[in-house]
Amino acid sequence: MPSTAWQRYIASFCPYGIMITVLISYYSRSGNTRAIARAIAKGASEVKGVKVRLKSARNTTLSDLKCADAIVLGSPTYYGVMAAELKDLIDRSVAIHGSLEGKVGAAFTSSGGVASGAETTLLSVIQAMLVHGMIVQGYPEGQHYGVAVVGDPRGASVKLCRDRGKRVAELAIRLSGRQHR
Repeated sequence: MPSTAWQRYIASFCPYGIMITVLISYYSRSGNTRAIARAIAKGASEVKGVKVRLKSARNTTLSDLKCADAIVLGSPTYYGVMAAELKDLIDRSVAIHGSLEGKVGAAFTSSGGVASGAETTLLSVIQAMLVHGMIVQGYPEGQHYGVAVVGDPRGASVKLCRDRGKRVAELAIRLSGRQHR
C-alpha cells in the first residue's frame, strides 16, 4: 500500500504503483511477433524494481501508455511499415500527445526474410515515438534501430530479445533517478 501522499496520488491513476513499468504492446498474426514480445518481457522482468505489462495493441489503452515509464512497440513487417493494428494504437495516442515526452521507447519487428523491410518498419515506429518526445536508445553492436527477427525467434534471437528488454528496463531506471538493487 502506498505510504506517502505522492505515492497515493500516483497510484490513484496508475494502477502499477511506484515501480518502473515497461509496457510491451504488439500486434501478431502468426505468433512470431508475440514470441518476440514475450522474450523482451522476460529480459525486462529480470531487472529488479521493474514491472512488465505485456498487451496486444488492440487491448492497450491510452492510460497504459501514460502510466508506463518505458514503451516497447512491436509489429510484423508489412510492406516495410508497421501493421495497421499497431498504427491504430499510435493514431489513438494523439489524444494524449505530450504525455509520453521523456519516456523510454523501443521497437521490434518480425519479418519473412532478410532485407524485407524490417528496418523501415522499425523506423516507422521510432518516428512516432520521436514525435511524442520519447527517448529511443540506439544499439551500437548491431540491429541499431531495434530488434528484427526473421520468423520465429530461436537461439541467438531469443537472447537478443531478452538483452534488449533488459536494456530498456535499465535505461528507464537510470532516467527515473531510481536505483535498482
